[in-house]
Amino acid sequence: MYQNVTNWRRNAGLLAGAAIAALLAMPAAAQTSDAADAGQAEAGEEIVVSGYRRSLQEAIELKRENVGFSDSIVATDIADFPDQNLSEALQRVPGVTIERNKGLGTRVNVRGLPSEFTFVSINKLATASGSGGRDVEFDIFASELIQSVTVQKSPRASDEEGGIAGSVAIRTARPFDTPGFRLVGSAEGAYNSISEKIDPNFSVLASNTFGDFGVLVSVARQKRSNRTDSNSGINFRPISRWTDRAGTNRNQAIAVLARDAGVTYSDADKNKIVFLDKVGDRVYFNDQDRLGVSGAVQYKPSDKFSLSFDAFVGSYDTVEDEYDAAGYSASSNSTLERIYDADKTTLSQSGIVVLRDVAYTNTQHEFLSKQYRNDTDYRQFGGELNWETGQWQINVLGGYSGAKKTRDYANLKHVAYAPSRTRYTATGGETIKSDNPKSIDMYNAPSAYLFEAYETTLERIKDDKYAAQADVTYLADFGGFEALKRVNFGARYTNKTNEREYGEEKIQGPTRGSTAYVNKRTLADSPLENVIAIAGGKPYQARDLSWSQISNDYARSFFRPQGFVTPFDPGQYYKVRETTWAGYGMVDFEFDVAVPVFVNLGARYVRTTVTSEGFHQVQKPNGQTGLTDAPVSSEGRYSKLLPALNARAELTNSLYLRAAASQTLIRPALTNLAYKRTASFNDFRYSDGNPNLKPTYADQWEIGVEKYVGDGGILAASYFWKKIKGVVVNKLTGTVPNVTKYNANGTIDGVYEFDVYQPVNAEGSYKVSGVELNAVVPFGMLVGWLDGFGVNANYTFLDSSLTGQSDLKIPTAPIGLSDNTYNATLFYDKGPFSIRGSYNWKGAYVERIERNFYPVYRSAYGQFDVAASYQVTRNFRVELQGINVGNAKTKGYTMDPSFPATYELSGSRISLGGRVQF
Repeated sequence: MYQNVTNWRRNAGLLAGAAIAALLAMPAAAQTSDAADAGQAEAGEEIVVSGYRRSLQEAIELKRENVGFSDSIVATDIADFPDQNLSEALQRVPGVTIERNKGLGTRVNVRGLPSEFTFVSINKLATASGSGGRDVEFDIFASELIQSVTVQKSPRASDEEGGIAGSVAIRTARPFDTPGFRLVGSAEGAYNSISEKIDPNFSVLASNTFGDFGVLVSVARQKRSNRTDSNSGINFRPISRWTDRAGTNRNQAIAVLARDAGVTYSDADKNKIVFLDKVGDRVYFNDQDRLGVSGAVQYKPSDKFSLSFDAFVGSYDTVEDEYDAAGYSASSNSTLERIYDADKTTLSQSGIVVLRDVAYTNTQHEFLSKQYRNDTDYRQFGGELNWETGQWQINVLGGYSGAKKTRDYANLKHVAYAPSRTRYTATGGETIKSDNPKSIDMYNAPSAYLFEAYETTLERIKDDKYAAQADVTYLADFGGFEALKRVNFGARYTNKTNEREYGEEKIQGPTRGSTAYVNKRTLADSPLENVIAIAGGKPYQARDLSWSQISNDYARSFFRPQGFVTPFDPGQYYKVRETTWAGYGMVDFEFDVAVPVFVNLGARYVRTTVTSEGFHQVQKPNGQTGLTDAPVSSEGRYSKLLPALNARAELTNSLYLRAAASQTLIRPALTNLAYKRTASFNDFRYSDGNPNLKPTYADQWEIGVEKYVGDGGILAASYFWKKIKGVVVNKLTGTVPNVTKYNANGTIDGVYEFDVYQPVNAEGSYKVSGVELNAVVPFGMLVGWLDGFGVNANYTFLDSSLTGQSDLKIPTAPIGLSDNTYNATLFYDKGPFSIRGSYNWKGAYVERIERNFYPVYRSAYGQFDVAASYQVTRNFRVELQGINVGNAKTKGYTMDPSFPATYELSGSRISLGGRVQF
């Protein structure tokens, strides 16, 4: 995927050149459209453009007036699309793609870069969502509450951090955006094609201005129930699972490799002989309840003075039930029995042999009833003062953004050990009976499954961010230096804290420690229901399969004794505080060099202090054996000067040339800075935080050309380049000896040396470059009878020099980076009727590096959405919307598509509703 870089650069240059030539070759009729409109207006004919086309025009005007590179969407665009949350509304912005989780847009990627490289703010304040990372979980925000979103791709010195990928600036509505009385309400019902449930959704906005004062309140409430069927969890496991252990299992694995596959085992190749670790069939039912409220009070006696107070609060509560039937072929007391198919060719370039179809001596079959309860409460309060007096412009703002998240997880686990056969299928994998007479039909043998445990975890995260900024602009009037138009300087203070409590509890029977009870209770001793009867809706969609499990409602009521609580573990507590002071200065120049030129030049100095508190395991004192948790803390500082340049040249009234260059940074996730340790016993690994992490820096530049055409159209092309240094990667930093690992049946598996992995700043740098194309073309400017029709499309492709993090030196792109993305919307918007069809496509990207060895890809994904509306009366509109109407499936694979890892179906979503406006 990342070869032939030279050819790519040549093709990119040709494409960019062709795009520029196309811009310059626009028909004369299109170039004179603005003048024609003006002439009509002067003749007394009023031209009114509303709806989706009007929102496009407003977004294009925002882009045109900005000195740097940016793209925007405004309220009509956000509200009129069939989007389930704010991230899905953003996916139509040029260069923006989203990450999806079980059919729902969650995080935002700008220009194919990972989501943690994007900085997000609401009303100019950094946003907390409870994730503990820099990436914001957009699924908690209702799109109906948003007035506009601007994606700033080239930072200015006054922008906070700036973001390596870009910054997303969200703005909620204020009363003087539309002076006077305004009341807007909508209600709809949405139907999911798999769960076959109908969910309600409503929103209302009320706003009024009373002379110099204005008040606005907006409320949005949405319930969403969604079912996802998945044949997934299929990944490579190296044969070292058995060959690293002494005994008959090791000897048999080596013998079967030689007998059935003709593969001679050697220690050097142990990580390049792989088999299917686990195959799972899963039904997820996700029930979401989202409530958002925004409000604003504004005092605006004139255009030169404004004082605003904004509030943005809400909750996002989810309950996800997962019913998982899985064959875990890599159980420690198992080994190879017979190899039916060994693939030596597909991954021969990496020297990897894949055992595609294998019978195992003692597979661990699991029935898991899991429940995830996540409750997020978020709030943001801020005030902003804008004052213009004489040649001075003053902006002061301050506020608070916070989120509290509670994660309550439970897992009821039953296990059966028996021989079985696991193999790849065309879309995923399957576990079936083997020829061994002791083999079982894992889906229909409930009495063979022993109750192992009812495991619970409880996590509570508190995320707080405070900010204050003062910004002063002097409208310059320097005699003899007329090019200098503005001088701007300011300072900003931010204080961010992430605090986490965590605990675990495991129940093994009605009386704890009752081993006899644990070993006698089977899956058949609990009431079983078909998983589809529990979740509701259509039969299992991932493949022709049906099975029964214990419902989570029954598990919660039966396996939790009265008064049960999951206690917090003091040793798992951590708190990270980050304080930043920043000062910046900018100057704006306007001058003519044959054509008008606008330049913004500035620099920002940031100084950051990080304090991390938590616990770490140390040897017990006074000669005692064992380890204990001891409090530990550290403090670190770093500072950086970040210059930025943005320039715009107006070659003609409709043809602009832009350029930008800057240095910027993105700070590490607060969770990565924390003192914490999590264990993965299946991987023989501990994962630690790293309080000594430093930011990731980037040097970047961009050049582009934009052609503005009549009726609110644009053709644009740009080339961007980034050199990214200090990217955060997981790396082996140590080992822990003598760790006891237990089997699922309670016996001791063995005593091992565990590896310790930590996030670290990688040495060196890598480069990312790409081309972004954008076109908004109203067809009416070309052919009169097509008035009302148009297209809004964009395409981004990029290249990276990074060769990935695989310990096997397998070349990969950076995790999360997609090298091809495009969005296209065809629309008709004229009179009372409006219809839009939108297709969003994101190329394949590396989702993770399995065991730090094998890159696992998320396959290319395309989704088709539609929206139609009819204005019945001046105040009432009917709307019909469809999400994923083609029922696109989410797929993934390990290294090659012939080794599928994920096959998920979340269905389509159709909604019908109405909107009233006064």
